Amino acid sequence: MSKVILVTGAGRGLGTDIVREALAAGHQVVATGRRPDQVEKTLGGPQDNLLVTKLDVTSLEDAEAAAQAAVDRFGRIDVLINNAGNFFAGYFEEITPAQMRQQIETNLFGPMNVTRAILPVMRKQRSGHVITLSSSAGIIGQEFCVAYAASKFGVEGWMESLRYDVEPYGIHTTVVEPGFFRTELLVDASTTWPEPTIDDYAERTTATITAWKSMNGQQSGDPAKLARALLTITAQDKPLQRFVAGADAIEGVTAKARELLAQAEASRELGANLAHDDTNA
Repeated sequence: MSKVILVTGAGRGLGTDIVREALAAGHQVVATGRRPDQVEKTLGGPQDNLLVTKLDVTSLEDAEAAAQAAVDRFGRIDVLINNAGNFFAGYFEEITPAQMRQQIETNLFGPMNVTRAILPVMRKQRSGHVITLSSSAGIIGQEFCVAYAASKFGVEGWMESLRYDVEPYGIHTTVVEPGFFRTELLVDASTTWPEPTIDDYAERTTATITAWKSMNGQQSGDPAKLARALLTITAQDKPLQRFVAGADAIEGVTAKARELLAQAEASRELGANLAHDDTNA
């Protein structure tokens, strides 16, 4: 069945693949980005089932305007795919407070802005599906990823809790945790690389930047296949609430689950008897 799908960050990378796959499957698509002319050019120009509109996810006003444009053109919004994001790489002490705030503003408050603008439409319909791209870094802390992981761990908690808010109105939620895909996240347009500023970190910073830049375009995951998998989830009667995407992510999340269980068990003796004991009052 054809759906109206709004995609953020549609100008490059995974967002472009999602839009192309959705159009090929017969859906009506609202493709958004900060530079709509460039988005439309990337997607091959005007198309009957395509609306391209401006959306900087850090602007609630942009989000509200995009939601209204979608309803004006197609009459409804069935699926929101929060895809837009960026990456501030580096060790914690070399990431400025302003950069940390900017990372969270884009990757956490950004999808919150868009979802806030679209939920009234979905509630009125009594149907909808909010899909937000997190990362395996939203489950597993990693070296050189403190800002990105902080933003994605936030996405995980928000989306997991949002489910309970909106389920009564027929709205589904899915949080997506990809591993390494060729999504252009590591290109300079998406990534802010740190300048070595602290001697203790300088050698590690330089080596890590070199290694990660060399990995761009060589990641094992195919973004077109990920886009098709997301569309499969939108067609499920009971969509996955969490989609771990890629063999590397599945392996990592499985290991993290075992680690959490082990840590919970190790905490049992010290942590399980912390309730107030009236006998000692």
